[in-house]
Amino acid sequence: MANAKLKITWIKSQIASPESQRRTLVSLGLRRLNQSVVHDDSQALRGMINKVRHLVKVEEASGKSE
Repeated sequence: MANAKLKITWIKSQIASPESQRRTLVSLGLRRLNQSVVHDDSQALRGMINKVRHLVKVEEASGKSE
């Protein structure tokens, strides 16, 4: 699937998290708790998700307009 997309939802507060994890959430485009963003799947994105995997929920985005 060439155009795979991932929906990332911020589900847990970043209070008491290291500064690097807070910056990773911002670089993912997440500004508020329970906010979702859709990104193209890539190795760099997977690395950022892995860093904050305890704070976010990741799903495959449907092909519809999201």
